[in-house]
Amino acid sequence: MSPLVGTILLLVFIALVVLVISRSIRIVPQATAGIVERFGRYHRTLNAGLNMVTPFVDRLRPLIDLREQVVSFPPQPVITRDNLVVGIDTVIYFQVTDAHAATYEVANYITAVEQLTVTTLRNVVGGMELEHALTSRDQINSELRKELDEATGKWGIRVGRVELKAIEPPGSIQDSMEKQMRADRDKRAAILSAEGSKQSAILTAEGERQAAVLKARGESEAVVLRAEAEATAQAARARGQAEAISTVFKAIHEGNPDQRLLAYQYMQMLPQIAQGDANKVWIVPSEIGKALEGIGGFFSNATATRAELPATPSGADPQLDAPVGRHAGLEGWLAGGGGPVHDGAVADHERGSVPGAGDADGAPLRHDPALMEGSSEMGASV
Repeated sequence: MSPLVGTILLLVFIALVVLVISRSIRIVPQATAGIVERFGRYHRTLNAGLNMVTPFVDRLRPLIDLREQVVSFPPQPVITRDNLVVGIDTVIYFQVTDAHAATYEVANYITAVEQLTVTTLRNVVGGMELEHALTSRDQINSELRKELDEATGKWGIRVGRVELKAIEPPGSIQDSMEKQMRADRDKRAAILSAEGSKQSAILTAEGERQAAVLKARGESEAVVLRAEAEATAQAARARGQAEAISTVFKAIHEGNPDQRLLAYQYMQMLPQIAQGDANKVWIVPSEIGKALEGIGGFFSNATATRAELPATPSGADPQLDAPVGRHAGLEGWLAGGGGPVHDGAVADHERGSVPGAGDADGAPLRHDPALMEGSSEMGASV
């Protein structure tokens, strides 16, 4: 055998050994599984890591992903219980738990899961009305997951979650729903507005009632307080007048006035009685004659006394030259300015008697015997 032939055989042997080794060693990635068939029949399942197979006898099928997968299916038409066609998008989360069953129990497990989801969804949603289906997504998801998990268990697949991505009713139904929602919200707004107006009116009436009550209560308390203050003031004034009268009465009795002084004071009060604007007629008591006689005697004595006094030297006090007790109003009245007098009645608003005319206030004059004599009645029109 020539050296060339030997070299070629050696190279062929080395290539055959390399090929056998490469066909015998299989590396499986993490979270995947491999199905090994020997002479067309299932032999074993390769797990992640380094695995050895028999070359030219064992065949490794495509690796199966063991991670959880998410599959979104296109919208599926579903008829509801009230005969409305809606389009429903679904999303399924599933995971292969048994590579042998997923390989040999179903030809294409993704297509099988999709079709099973469509049929189960139609069964679940077909028993509901549209409004119930729109508000019961959790219930639909739970029922779908339960049905799919039971059906796909023999395929080596576990369905984790099923979600309804969208439920799209027809356009006319959407318009009707929007109108219904708008009408319902308008109704609620009107009810809330009416309730607000009602509460506002009630609160306003309550406020007005409380204000009226408080105002009336305040006025009542003010009237009571004013009455109490007026009563207190009247009592104080009465006490003051009583004390003043008592003081004057005491001073008069302690001063021991004579009849001339009393007659003079009596005459001084007469012009004040006639000073009222509404006085038309006033009464002059009958004792006025005696009073005038006493006053005349008083002035005569004063004049005589003055004539007997020596002349006042220059530089003396001028106040001694003036007549004692002279009163301008009284002298004018005595001079005849008062006119004729006669008895008359007192006006309605001036009812009462003049001091000295017989009432209690004229008591000091009644004690004078000279003034009590006679009953000359004189009256003067004012």
